[in-house]
Amino acid sequence: MFVLFCVILHFDYFFRNISQIFIFKMLDKLEAIYARYREIEEQMNNPEVTSDMKRFVKLSKDYKDLQPVVKAYHEYKALLDSIAECKSLLSTEKDEELREMAKEELVAGNERKEKMEEEIRIMLIPSDPQDSKNAVVEIRGGTGGDEACIFAGDLFRMYTRYCEKKHWKVEVTDFNEGTSGGYKDITFTVTGEGVYGLLKYESGVHRVQRVPATETQGRVHTSAAGVVVLPEAEEFDVDLNMSDVRIDTFCASGPGGQCVNTTYSAVRLTHIPTGIVVSMQDQKSQIKNKEKAISILRTRLYEREYNKYMEELSSKRKTMVATGDRSEKIRTYNYPQSRVTDHRIGWSMYNLPAFMDGEIEDCIDALQLAENAEKLKASVG
Repeated sequence: MFVLFCVILHFDYFFRNISQIFIFKMLDKLEAIYARYREIEEQMNNPEVTSDMKRFVKLSKDYKDLQPVVKAYHEYKALLDSIAECKSLLSTEKDEELREMAKEELVAGNERKEKMEEEIRIMLIPSDPQDSKNAVVEIRGGTGGDEACIFAGDLFRMYTRYCEKKHWKVEVTDFNEGTSGGYKDITFTVTGEGVYGLLKYESGVHRVQRVPATETQGRVHTSAAGVVVLPEAEEFDVDLNMSDVRIDTFCASGPGGQCVNTTYSAVRLTHIPTGIVVSMQDQKSQIKNKEKAISILRTRLYEREYNKYMEELSSKRKTMVATGDRSEKIRTYNYPQSRVTDHRIGWSMYNLPAFMDGEIEDCIDALQLAENAEKLKASVG
């Protein structure tokens, strides 16, 4: 019995020490972040920095990203000071009423301290620097013929409804309609706060199981559509030399009236070093089409470097929660069972109509939680 008691005491002492070591490490990291925050603040007031727009924009973004952590750091330090004062008061004060008040404050302070440490732990998880960007989304009908195109259209509507709920702006940049409805492929940009950080989980193969509208015998078919989500490249992310770009203009095709079909408003850009071609014809103005084409070309060039980053990331991860592997089947939409299942984390929902109407937030939250848990485990390891 005495040996067991000693073992319990040993482990209690061990875990107390581990906890203290973690807190010290966390404080060290917070102080380093605060020092970096002050350093950026000084640099942003330097005339040499303000004259370099690319550098100034990056520093401004870093400064904004660090603000929540710095705020939490100040609040945490103030809480630690308050807890220390309560302990000091209890060790010196004789008045019972004051001691009772100090005890109550100490209990409340320790509870708040545990909660804050958990919040700060999450805040210190390394985030993808692309998460705050806007997103470029591509949906392509895959295996399944006309049904795959119809499903691609259903996915587009699902994302549009989700974006509406988030108050994000959706702008279609290119599309090819399917012969029986939906889209062979559709590309659109989503603009808003932290768009890519949430939509990035949608990259991959989406599989649907249902009776197609074209099926005469009521058999369930399996079709698929591929989704690719990319962070939209900003002007300062890519050095695009326009002397490397060949610009061709031509008459737009399709609906849009006489001016669309008879004027050279459509633009085709060819990036000579890489062979990447971007065409744009959805605007009546050649200037607007050119601006949008340049934006997409910049994103395509950025994608090449970003894919290298994602491959490196996936090699370090045990799961494929957010690596954007385009060949991976990530989700199944089963209409007979009214079920949607995300295969990466084993998450299911039995209300498919609501999900297809844009109620996808619970799934994205679960994916985000799984990724954060993975990152936290890696940082502790």
